[in-house]
Amino acid sequence: MLALNFSPFPNLETERLLLRRVVNDDVNEIFYLRSNREVMKYIPRPIAITPEDALAHIATIDATIDKNEGINWAITLKNSDKLIGVIGHYRIQPQNYRAEVGYILHPDYHGKGFIPEALKKVIAFGFNEMKLHTIEAVIDPNNTASEKVLLKSGFTKEAHFIENQFYEGRFLDTVIYSLLNKS
Repeated sequence: MLALNFSPFPNLETERLLLRRVVNDDVNEIFYLRSNREVMKYIPRPIAITPEDALAHIATIDATIDKNEGINWAITLKNSDKLIGVIGHYRIQPQNYRAEVGYILHPDYHGKGFIPEALKKVIAFGFNEMKLHTIEAVIDPNNTASEKVLLKSGFTKEAHFIENQFYEGRFLDTVIYSLLNKS
């Protein structure tokens, strides 16, 4: 079984990005992302109503890292400390050497290749440092932008579940993509 330890917190660096720990000073950016209905359109989670909701979300991220149950990074440009998105490993199944990857990005930064760039580094961390065997992504089948990112990143479509998730009074489909550690 996996033995995870995210202390000290591992900052990651790519050509254009620094992936660092999400901190309380990121509250305004987290609030924007989590309260924006367009950004949250394909993420079946409650919309943030107040900045306190965003702080609670940051506290949840911190607690998950502190308990070594998951890890999220703030996505920032190298020339700025401002959070433009979040990426991380969720729903880690240590007994199965498996984790789910997820990400969210400010709309001003869409279409610039930042998510594939960050995802490549997060995948490498998952396989090389966390010793995962499989990384999966669970997305809304209508989220074609995320599907393109996953396919470009080497993920394979594993399953399309019909109305398997009940959220806000309706049933939603989910699609699972996965990537196996081939090394």
